[in-house]
Amino acid sequence: MVFSNKDKVLIENLYQMKGYNARQLRTKFPDKEWTKSSINRLLKKFRYTGTVDRSQGSDRPLSAHMDKNIDQMNHMVLSQEDRPHTQSTDSEM
Repeated sequence: MVFSNKDKVLIENLYQMKGYNARQLRTKFPDKEWTKSSINRLLKKFRYTGTVDRSQGSDRPLSAHMDKNIDQMNHMVLSQEDRPHTQSTDSEM
């Protein structure tokens, strides 16, 4: 279940201010179709980190897409066209 930012803030505030649990949140907002396990997962994250936002750096690392790596891979591929499964060295160029 993906929560919108508004839903996350709402759940966080009701948990903090009124002590709502997953069952109470589902009862209060039946139109949201939140699952109990999703709410519990979000509340667990809040209890552990103090926030429901993603932690900084939790996304996919960008190092795989850096221009330097792309250029290096292109060089390796081009140097291997006529002899697969071998490595070229700078002295062969």
